[in-house]
Amino acid sequence: MQVSKIHLGIVGACGRGGSFRHALAYLQDKVRVQAVCDINAAALPQAAQQLGAAEQYTEYEEMLARSALDAVLIGTPMPLHVPQAIAALERGLHVLCEVPAGVSIEECRQLVAACRRSRGIYMLAENQNYLKTNVLVRELVRQGFLGTPYYAEGEYIHELKGLNEITRWRRKWQTGINGITYPTHSLGPILQWFTTAIPGDRVVAVCCAGSGHHYRDPRGDFYENEDSCVMLAKMKSGGLVKIRVDMLSDRPHAMSNFQLQGTDGCYESARAPGERHRIWLRALAPDAHTWLDLADLEDRLPEDYRRLEAEARQSGHGGGDFFELVDFIAAIRGEKPVPIGIHEALDMTLPGLVSQRSILEGGRWLEVPDSREWT
Repeated sequence: MQVSKIHLGIVGACGRGGSFRHALAYLQDKVRVQAVCDINAAALPQAAQQLGAAEQYTEYEEMLARSALDAVLIGTPMPLHVPQAIAALERGLHVLCEVPAGVSIEECRQLVAACRRSRGIYMLAENQNYLKTNVLVRELVRQGFLGTPYYAEGEYIHELKGLNEITRWRRKWQTGINGITYPTHSLGPILQWFTTAIPGDRVVAVCCAGSGHHYRDPRGDFYENEDSCVMLAKMKSGGLVKIRVDMLSDRPHAMSNFQLQGTDGCYESARAPGERHRIWLRALAPDAHTWLDLADLEDRLPEDYRRLEAEARQSGHGGGDFFELVDFIAAIRGEKPVPIGIHEALDMTLPGLVSQRSILEGGRWLEVPDSREWT
């Protein structure tokens, strides 16, 4: 179903929400930023000017009540994601929400219920799924080059102790809870790789352990989150995934690292500047011991990705911010299915929430609920 220009409201417009500016300019024939919202009243006029917004609000509920919106983009701290998404869905609005989907299993249940009641589309803004390397690996999986995937690793290694003191919500929700508090950047691409080859695959159980506490915050308190937390995830298909999240260790920034092993190929992402992403594919490598450079296979990227790549590079997160907004608008307009809907969002989020219970219980294996079965 084609619709007229979509009127968008952005909450968190002075921070994360403002990073979609280039994508919005590209989509100006399809989207208008009707309203912006942020508690930073002093910076709000500049955000409104940069985003071309007609209205400004410092209260989210007021924006929803007064502004004529079709959709909202939620770029606020983690504990606000579910309540703000539900408030929009209850009004029939479409929602593009930053990661993770929620911070507790119970509020994730509430989010699913709101999605089922609403005529609005829900999409999770997981930008790592749109990185060129991750898209290319997914396409190679789709074309059958890696065979059946059965093992993968994902790492998010990003020292954030200083940022904890600037964006204080991180001190509680990212480093103030033990376990995997920020799973979707690492798990999101891996789940897309597995489900591309094995439709319906998902994480069914996890266990989690940590490396202990070695760092204190400026007040002298140990961070509740252990420095490096590792989650093992068992897939419905029988595959195994290892996720490491470390936002505390003093070390060079590595952010996202990935590995994938299939029956006919394997992939290892670069871990440091100057390294290359490498892949071995039985059908293309000269022998069983020779790595290929992933960049040499970029002609196999999806046509839509190649067509928009130069445009996307002007946005953040390796173009991920651009592509996720393009897909969200296309889904609203009925041009394609929503790529990371509510259940895909919770497939990426729930394993981390269950890991937080596992680590408290000595690393015990625990079942991960399937949101599709919630009533």
